[in-house]
Amino acid sequence: MPARVLVVDDILRNVKVLEAKLTAEYFEVATAMNGRDALALMAEDPPDIVLLDVMMPEMDGVEVCRIVKADPKLSHIPIVMVTALSEPSDRVRGLEAGADDFLTKPVNDVALFARVRSLVRLKMMMDEFRLREQTSSKFGVLGEEGAVLNLDTAGANILVIDDSIADGRVITSTLEVDNQVTVVTEPDKALDVARQGHFDLIIVSLLLRDSDGLRLCSSLRTMDDTRQASILVLIEDNQIDQLVKALDIGANDYLMKPIDRNELLARALTQIRRKRYQDRLRENYQLSMAMAVTDVLTGLHNRRYMESHLGNLVRRAVEGGRPVSLVMLDIDFFKVVNDTYGHDVGDEVLKEFAIRIQQNVRGIDLAARYGGEEFMIVMPETDLAVAQTVAERLRGYVSDQPFKVSHDVGELVVTVSLGVTVSGPGDVPETMIKRADEALYKAKNDGRNRVVVVEGPPTES
Repeated sequence: MPARVLVVDDILRNVKVLEAKLTAEYFEVATAMNGRDALALMAEDPPDIVLLDVMMPEMDGVEVCRIVKADPKLSHIPIVMVTALSEPSDRVRGLEAGADDFLTKPVNDVALFARVRSLVRLKMMMDEFRLREQTSSKFGVLGEEGAVLNLDTAGANILVIDDSIADGRVITSTLEVDNQVTVVTEPDKALDVARQGHFDLIIVSLLLRDSDGLRLCSSLRTMDDTRQASILVLIEDNQIDQLVKALDIGANDYLMKPIDRNELLARALTQIRRKRYQDRLRENYQLSMAMAVTDVLTGLHNRRYMESHLGNLVRRAVEGGRPVSLVMLDIDFFKVVNDTYGHDVGDEVLKEFAIRIQQNVRGIDLAARYGGEEFMIVMPETDLAVAQTVAERLRGYVSDQPFKVSHDVGELVVTVSLGVTVSGPGDVPETMIKRADEALYKAKNDGRNRVVVVEGPPTES
């Protein structure tokens, strides 16, 4: 997973070692030797994640972390403290300052990379919602965002899945002061309880005697009722392989047994804040969609919103080098459908076509009705090859399954032509839309029911 990592440490050897290891794992790495330089770099070009040493002169890592987490523009960036400090009180101090994790040297490389990838995945998902929030704010729907660290954590609903009675009591007594805690000691009942509880945080032991904690985590991540909950797993320090798997399948954080109450509280509050921050982003996004940014007939985004959002993505792509792809779609012979069966049937085809688009794109992609029977798919962080694959899949999904309609004919065979392009140097939304339109025009002229790809503008020499 490509990501930009900022490594901050006042010891050059430590910086070089981490830089070499991360580069070998295909991360882009920036470095800073002190807190002030790190803050300047973050303000100028925010990274995807920060690996931060604690013990630095002038401004230590904890202070740097507090400053970042108090800044609404930077507070969503994950910070992992990597330090020689090993006392529980040191970890708690870092976590209370807003750090997402606190790793003690020497750090297991496999665990470190798994943690980095896990946090980057979460950050990229939130980036997309933040970008959409930024787009929506142009319509006067949303106010300024606040820092993650300022979010209230009281009143959280917490589920604990652990067959250890003693650990369940420790967790409950630590977290129940301001929250509602439910403990399940029989893992086979846990999923039923989780479905009904609207939980903010789910704590899962990976030391269950008669059940697979990893499988529980996987199930929690796939169920609609729990997929947005934060998951914190309980493990022992010799379970590195299980920790890596847990992070890979969607666990947000972990706590080593025996349980330290202060660290448990700090990690739980961090996850509750992040859950509420994500909830706020989703709610704001949904609120913005209630305004005039959706197409009434299909429920997709409308042209106005798509063009504004594409503008943000293209600027980001040009500045950061991450491509955005654009797919333009047009239903073949749609006028014949309207003229033969009437506009009511035409509307049914448009609605079903929109559903099929939604079923074949990712959550971060944006589908819009551009006008009439023309549609657009904006695909962030996507190269041309992937966009072409998605377009071909969608073309087949439309042509291979007839559309059911209310007319006596019962169903119609519908095909679609698609033009695909990708962002490049100096691009603006208008140039991308023009290229996609040219590709679509060629697909129509070449016989319809096909995908035509047009490369981005030539790379500057």
